[in-house]
Parts: sequence; C-alpha cells; structure tokens
Amino acid sequence: MSNTVTINIDGAFIEAVTSASVLDAALDSGICIPHLCRVPDIEDLGGCRLCIVEHVVNGWSKITASCTLKVKEGMVILSNTAKLRKLRHNLAELLVAQAPNSRAIQDLAVRCGVTQVRYPFRNSDCVLCGRCVRACTGRLGDKAIGFIGRGKERRVGAPFGIMKEFCNECGRCFDLCPMDVVPCDGTMHPGEERLCGNCESKMPTCKEEMGLCIACDFGKGFQCERADL
Repeated sequence: MSNTVTINIDGAFIEAVTSASVLDAALDSGICIPHLCRVPDIEDLGGCRLCIVEHVVNGWSKITASCTLKVKEGMVILSNTAKLRKLRHNLAELLVAQAPNSRAIQDLAVRCGVTQVRYPFRNSDCVLCGRCVRACTGRLGDKAIGFIGRGKERRVGAPFGIMKEFCNECGRCFDLCPMDVVPCDGTMHPGEERLCGNCESKMPTCKEEMGLCIACDFGKGFQCERADL
C-alpha cells in the first residue's frame, strides 16, 4: 500500500505522506499558509487559527485549521480565498493587539496585510500559542508547564506553582516563545503600543504572491522552516 496520497490545494495536485497535515503538505510544496503555533515534529494544537483553510467536500466548504487536518486521498483544499484572507487579517490584528512586544507577531500581522489595529492594545506577555507547553518534557518526561484555567483566566503555568520540582532547565520553552523576539525599536511600554510598520516596505512583493512561499523574513521569529530558504 502506498504511503503517499494526492491532494488538491488551490488547483495544484500535491503528493504528501499519509501522516502529514495539510499545513505540512502546503509548506513542503511552497504554498504559504501563515501560522504561529506550529512546531515541526511536535503534535499540533490548532491554537492560533492563522493556518485556517477551506476543506471542500461535495461542493461545500468547511473552515478548519490546516495544522490539525490530516491529508486524505483526493481531498480539495482552498488556502487563499477572500474569506480566508479576511479572517486571517482579523486574527493577526487581534494577536498584535494582544502582544505588540513580539517581532514575530508584528511580522505575522504585516504578512497578513494588517496596516492598522482596531482593537485596544493589551501588552500581554503571552498569546497562549502553546508552543512552550507542547515542547516541554521536564524531568523524567513530566510536563513542567501547562495550561491552567479557562476562558479569560487561561494561562501557562507550573503544576501547583512549583516549577523547580518539574523543570529540567532545558530552555526550549524560551527558544520557541514568540514573545522572546523583541521588536526592532525595542520594548513598547504601556500606552506606547503600536503596529511598528518597519517591514511594510516588504509587503508589495508578498501581496503579489500572497499564496506562495517566497522565503520571506516574516517567519524567522517563530522558526518557520522555510524562512531561511
């Protein structure tokens, strides 16, 4: 039995391994689907929702996160429709309003076409992307950090608030955190938050090829594997 399937993304027929996600297949084929919470080789969460696509079945489409959608033979995917661009634009705008002190998120917002922010800035130090939580193994494989609480109270923390008992101090949570990539102009203090706009000059090229990976710099902050191509 073949370990590959053929899927259709935006009219292009792509061969992908059966264990791959739609996001994996798209990125491997040079199709740009913006994403933040994905970490290669770690189970995906679908938390940031930026990687949404339209999965078309029998003429009807369903919007879903491409990182958690596994490829199947003959599936039809749309990754760059006007509806998706509008939704991603809003999601990116919310993210940069939540955490303007991250160059990774600022860059993502620009890549999604955000030129102004309509929402109040919150200057949070976490967007609950879950990258640190999924990468953490801790001592003896026990999680040193995880999600705590629900709704507005949801946050990342240590079990019982005791980090030292579980953490093996590997530092991977810091390496993967998009908040550790400081904006070019330095930290924005409360009341000074803004969309920095330093990279807007790079957008005309991206706009011309919005659905294609052009190995731009906008993914370096969160380790997009195609950023260094």
